Amino acid sequence: MSRKRVLVVDDNDLNLKLMTYLLATENCDVFTAPDALRAQVALREHKTDLVLLDLQLPDMDGLSLTRLLRADPRTADLLIVAVTAYAMKGDEERARAAGVDDYVTKPIAKDAFRSKVGELLLRSGTR
Repeated sequence: MSRKRVLVVDDNDLNLKLMTYLLATENCDVFTAPDALRAQVALREHKTDLVLLDLQLPDMDGLSLTRLLRADPRTADLLIVAVTAYAMKGDEERARAAGVDDYVTKPIAKDAFRSKVGELLLRSGTR
């Protein structure tokens, strides 16, 4: 089985490092972007199986980026997981309505994160 490629989009360096580490232990190739603009550039440059997307980014919120990705035929089928520390009532529903496939809250629970990502990456081969 080929290594899966994951883009992690988060403006917090510690979050980027943690998710990159956890994904590397799952045999993933990981690349990162600190904002929505650089995420869009990275997606044009790299084949991607999964996007882990912080909802609070400095230049554009993650829900707006998700809507842009869903509207573009080149990225419409990407698996997108919202990752956020701001988990208020109704946030998950808004994220799903914007087009995310799943939702993870911060702080990240390592075992649950690995399990969820593993499950999603298995799905990525069938999309």
